[in-house]
Amino acid sequence: MSTESSMKDAFSTYADYLNNFNEKRERVVKVSRDITMNSKKVIFQVHRLSKDNKEEVLEKAGKDLEAVRDQHFARLMKELQGTDFWKLRRAYSPGVQEYVEAATFYKFCLSGTLCTLDEINTTLVPLSDPSLEPLQINILDYILGLADLTGELMRMAIGRISDGEIEFAQRICQFVRQIHRELMLVVPKMDDSYDMKSKMEVMLQSVIKIENACFSVHVRGLEYIPLLGDNAPTSYLLGAADVE
Repeated sequence: MSTESSMKDAFSTYADYLNNFNEKRERVVKVSRDITMNSKKVIFQVHRLSKDNKEEVLEKAGKDLEAVRDQHFARLMKELQGTDFWKLRRAYSPGVQEYVEAATFYKFCLSGTLCTLDEINTTLVPLSDPSLEPLQINILDYILGLADLTGELMRMAIGRISDGEIEFAQRICQFVRQIHRELMLVVPKMDDSYDMKSKMEVMLQSVIKIENACFSVHVRGLEYIPLLGDNAPTSYLLGAADVE
């Protein structure tokens, strides 16, 4: 009887652990979805950027990014801190990747530079319990988010070309090329990852699209003239007739 009783106690303990773990997982999935949704809003806000509203758009995007971090990311860290968070990585990874994408997209449009993993993790330290080891974004989720960034930059580059901001599109092209080149050196040394392989293929397509768009503008440059009454050197009108 004692053996049977001890087995029941052991299985009861396991059942409690699994139930608590599954409940935590559901909460983490919910928070990850909230992070994803609100990070997408930051990305959409940054896409409203133009040469006429840069300060206004980026100021709002910066505040929205802070809200994602302080409200939703703080909830995620509260759930994961002090636990075996690596067991729940699949549950929260999509939200973290989207946050990385939003943070790096915002930083590039603000300063033309890449927001590093250390910079992102530094902003998360104040959200952690000082008595515990701070929860940090891991390198894989950062790289996966960085791969997604190139897609947003491709869309922005095409939009800027349409608006006549050719130089900005060319800077984006150079930046995306550099990211792709560096990741090509890193990915072969990573463990087998289907997500990373598929994103590298999509990234290459983004690079090609930006290059083709910039190349087309360069080749057909003689067909473009400055907009009438506009002194901006990067504003162009395709196919306009010569003006005496």
